[in-house]
Amino acid sequence: MNIIDELSWRGLINQQSDEEGLRKLVDEKDISLYCGMDPTGDSMHIGHLLPFMTLKRFGDAGHHPYIVIGGATGSIGDPSGKKAERPMQTMDQVNHNVEALSNQAKRIFTDFTMVNNYDWTEPIGILDFLRDYGKLFNVNTMLGKEIISSRLEAGISFTEFTYQILQSLDFLTLYRKHNVQLQVGGGDQWGNLTAGLDLIHKAEGQDAKVYALTIPLLLKADGTKFGKTAGGAVWLDAEKTSPYEFYQFWFNQDDKDVINLLKKFTFLNQDEIAALAEKVKTAPEKREAQRTLAEEVTKFVHGEEALKTAEKITEVLFSGEIQALTTDEVAQAFSGVPSEEIPADEINLVDLLIAANVDKSKRQAREDIQNGAIRINGEKLTETTEMIDPKDSFDGKYIVIRRGKKKYFLALIK
Repeated sequence: MNIIDELSWRGLINQQSDEEGLRKLVDEKDISLYCGMDPTGDSMHIGHLLPFMTLKRFGDAGHHPYIVIGGATGSIGDPSGKKAERPMQTMDQVNHNVEALSNQAKRIFTDFTMVNNYDWTEPIGILDFLRDYGKLFNVNTMLGKEIISSRLEAGISFTEFTYQILQSLDFLTLYRKHNVQLQVGGGDQWGNLTAGLDLIHKAEGQDAKVYALTIPLLLKADGTKFGKTAGGAVWLDAEKTSPYEFYQFWFNQDDKDVINLLKKFTFLNQDEIAALAEKVKTAPEKREAQRTLAEEVTKFVHGEEALKTAEKITEVLFSGEIQALTTDEVAQAFSGVPSEEIPADEINLVDLLIAANVDKSKRQAREDIQNGAIRINGEKLTETTEMIDPKDSFDGKYIVIRRGKKKYFLALIK
């Protein structure tokens, strides 16, 4: 199957500058292509995955993907999708984020070539920039692009106004040095991508075969934006979003969304996804499609061992056998539950429930204990006189408290 047909089936194409031209090009030869990423933070989130997974699909089809880390553009700020100016980062912040994102991307996308646009942008003097590149951009054309026009009422600085020129320079440089012929980006990047095409055609001639392709904004079946949780973004950094939390995010997707997500975020083929779609219809309670989605994406981002840990934590929490977890696994499993610090001394069970903010009064704590509603580290305790020694489990760092069937609390030992 032609890679363009593959992307179309997966719902990964929003706009193309020349569909037939690109289709013919990728049929004729292996091409080089790229997607950029600005270092606005020190970790990617799942919103970054789709463009780069799309590049990987090209790579699996024999093409050559590049990632451009925006050491230069990230210091300026992309106005796309923003209602106001971005806070300017210091160069120390930018460089820290460049290093962190580069290491993260190299770990996940092992077969990509990675470059930093600071390397070719920094040597250009202001006069050379204005004479060699600024002269090729028409201000009226730039004002007509949605990324700029949407900001005119609120105001846009000259700094962010020039972002489009810098991103276009990336495409021109990669075309000249590495024969990169396709830029891939999110749907909000269309104006920046087409500006790059225009620059190449002005600088290199109208016969230059270069193309742009954007990926649609991913929405859930109810029309809301995909990728956010109550706690914020779902990060690819295991310190920000643990592999267990990451796994659970995918496992908890709605039946209405799961097949669409399998198409976009996994490398399963059409037959495999069709089989899972049938299981969603015939046995939705088994959640096989969701489990497969969680397994595939967690393994891709975090690796086989992290997936095994996430699955183990899931199984242990379902069974209630908390003692089967390691100390590190407890930290993953309960990172989002209510937690309180308590002293390392032995403590009465009633006092523990008060100290950990499980119950508001000793009377309620006694009732919960006597009614069998309290489990400490997986063990049901029914005696109000029970004493708990924090040193007895999880390296003396945690006490896991469960009230009822699902409400967990974590006592952090000082």
